[in-house]
Amino acid sequence: MPNSISDQNNNSPYSKGNEALPPSFWQRYQAPVLLTIVGGAIDTIGFIALFGFFTAHVTGNLVMAGSGLVKGEDGLWIKLAALPLFVLTVMLTKTFIDKSKKRKLILSHLFLAEAFFLTAFMIAGLYYQPFVGAGSLTVALTGGLGLIALAIRNTASKTLIKHMSPTVLMTGNTTQLGINLTDYVNNRTPENAKKLGHSSALVFSFLIGALVGALLYFELSFWAVGLFVLPVLYLAVLARDEAFLSHVG
Repeated sequence: MPNSISDQNNNSPYSKGNEALPPSFWQRYQAPVLLTIVGGAIDTIGFIALFGFFTAHVTGNLVMAGSGLVKGEDGLWIKLAALPLFVLTVMLTKTFIDKSKKRKLILSHLFLAEAFFLTAFMIAGLYYQPFVGAGSLTVALTGGLGLIALAIRNTASKTLIKHMSPTVLMTGNTTQLGINLTDYVNNRTPENAKKLGHSSALVFSFLIGALVGALLYFELSFWAVGLFVLPVLYLAVLARDEAFLSHVG
């Protein structure tokens, strides 16, 4: 066993001996890529299975609520309830972050919490399907569990993972992609190339996650969610590496 934090750092893939190594492409992008794929997949699965409910996209739920109000569709109350549930989850998560005494384990614990609620989302979906109405309590419960998972993620992104763009808010990331592409076309520097690579990885990872999530849902039903819990658990383990934390925090 390592005798000190220094020994742990020496065994980290981010360092060699006592010298920090520049992160490889995969080390630099694995967290945002994996999280964005999961976000895209879970959001798509929720939308398909739960009558247009977005687990990661509060804006989408508010738009669907407005549309449902005009068209007289069911499920309006669920879409509207997504906003206070999301805010409450953010508040509880932020309180946990502020009061936690084990600062180096906070991100790992939040990833574990996300994995827990994603698993609960999967179990609820398997138990309650087939869903028969957009306004049913079973839709609200199942969708709420998925929303809680990704609200925890969003809070972590805003507070602990400051070097990573949001992994479920693709409007902002796509805008950033356009900005970075413009900067690179006009000035092909390594720094602009790095920024373009980062924004491109996020946008295309979300697209891949959405496509794969949809395909797996039609093949495996809610069992597909379990496959996307695994990357979150992997990151929960990785987030105990101090060098990894210094890279993303």
